[in-house]
Amino acid sequence: MAFGSANADPTLPVEVTSETLNVNQEDGSAEFVGNVVVIQGEMRLTAKRVLVIYNNERSAIERMEATENVVLVSPPDAAEGDWAEYTIDSGVIEMKGNVLLTQGPSIISGDQMIANLTSGTATMSGRVKTILQQGGN
Repeated sequence: MAFGSANADPTLPVEVTSETLNVNQEDGSAEFVGNVVVIQGEMRLTAKRVLVIYNNERSAIERMEATENVVLVSPPDAAEGDWAEYTIDSGVIEMKGNVLLTQGPSIISGDQMIANLTSGTATMSGRVKTILQQGGN
């Protein structure tokens, strides 16, 4: 299924804001806590907690793990779930736990969604339920 506008650019800068930041010098991770907002191009991800894991050289972000009230918006679509992992290089976001995807008037729910922001596609799995709205009322 389609998700967001295709051709998102995973090389764009990642902006993160939060209430607090905890940096672990040993493993090179950074934990953002409290009203976390992650923005990259048109993609916006919000959560209560986001853990940023850097590559081995600590020169770039490898992936981000978001937990608690995760909301992903990649216009024109939006998804919410309990947990998400964003692998920066591939532009792939995996969401798990009570995933709810809103596409215009239609709603799709399931246990897991894997969205590829660069191709603008997604796959929903695990007790998928779809409510497709037809025409205008």
